[in-house]
Amino acid sequence: MLQGMAAGVGAAFGASLLPERLLASPTSGGTPKRIIFFMQNQGFDPATCIPEGMNSSGSLAKAKLPEPIEALEPYKEQLHIISGLHGMHTSPSHSAFFGALGGYRGSDGVPPSASTIDYEISKVLPQTLLPHLCIGMDSIENMTTKPTIATLSASGAGQPIFMHSNPNHLYQMLYGGISTGDIRLQHDARSNLLNQIEMLAAKKGRSLPAASQQRYGQYVQGFKNVNGLRDRLNTVAGHLRKFAPKVDERYSKPKFETDWHDVLLDLGISALKSGITNTLTIGSGRGEIFGAWKGLGVEQQGHNLGHMKQPDNPIWIKIRQYNSRMLVRIMEALEKVPEGSGTMMDNTLIVYTSNNADKQHTNGANWPVMLLGDCGGIFKTGCFTQLDGRRPINALFTSLLRAAGQNVDRFNMNEKLAKKFDASTGPLKEVLA
Repeated sequence: MLQGMAAGVGAAFGASLLPERLLASPTSGGTPKRIIFFMQNQGFDPATCIPEGMNSSGSLAKAKLPEPIEALEPYKEQLHIISGLHGMHTSPSHSAFFGALGGYRGSDGVPPSASTIDYEISKVLPQTLLPHLCIGMDSIENMTTKPTIATLSASGAGQPIFMHSNPNHLYQMLYGGISTGDIRLQHDARSNLLNQIEMLAAKKGRSLPAASQQRYGQYVQGFKNVNGLRDRLNTVAGHLRKFAPKVDERYSKPKFETDWHDVLLDLGISALKSGITNTLTIGSGRGEIFGAWKGLGVEQQGHNLGHMKQPDNPIWIKIRQYNSRMLVRIMEALEKVPEGSGTMMDNTLIVYTSNNADKQHTNGANWPVMLLGDCGGIFKTGCFTQLDGRRPINALFTSLLRAAGQNVDRFNMNEKLAKKFDASTGPLKEVLA
């Protein structure tokens, strides 16, 4: 449990940042201020997002969105549907795991071979107290027994970043210092425990063999970063009070797992609005082959969902509609917050896709993606783009880095791999305006 709490957090918690760096500086030069990655497990069938009759690239203005994503109809002008990217080099059969956001070969139980795009984006966007926040949604049983899990994001080779799945723990981490009653008591007790662990670990670690000291030191640093984040958040308590969600029975007495899904999303949105973070990764199904949505009336769960065809399937229509409503909730929340001459949503990009391409047991030949937002005109919107399947998801990730101001031509793909899996170089011209 302690390893799960500490491992990898140093990369995500920005230990060197000062409290006055809480809010990102105003956008300059037409670059995004925040990017949200929403990863749905079990695949994203293109038929569930491409309007009927659209067989080639074109405007969405006169198209009617399919039933699974109909909640996005009012946001068509901000939507870009992309079909024809591939991830055949990632081995995404049940899931590409870290490879979905890393653009490299991934598999169950295999550690990341390099950093993932969400982490790399968090480094180049305006820095905040918590540059990168990951939340994971699953069945109540899985979220309770494994409140943190790492399957999608990484800060480097062998350095996974953990997702938060228990909203009570995440609320304590973000807002425990400004809470009262039981939440404050639990926060203080947890803080005291972690401080003692840090001191004890630092002292005892010196007696370990040299080979073990380095690995042990990573855990010690993880606790230092957790404690340091808590201290920095406490210094901006007055600011955070404006954004902390109201705690209700969904936290302590969830009727369905979707109660926890909903409040986890609330916490993610609050972290964006408050400026605590500017990179949010949401793992619906947590990058694995499980997941449950009984709160939607879906009794089937886990691996069996992946064996069902998604188009015209009432079960998958419910799940995809739920996802679409979550996307709308994010956009509506950010549109209400002024930023510069517009709103927070004007400077935000949402990337929605799956961690195993179009379906379970896939070779990754088609990896559909939806983008929402144009970040002040950087990204093309209001359109559908059909690609020829010759460019990998890495090219999209390269585009995101370019938009954020990084002059790169490839992401996690060397020349040898690119010669086999990428027909071009540089960003996707079809994505950038």
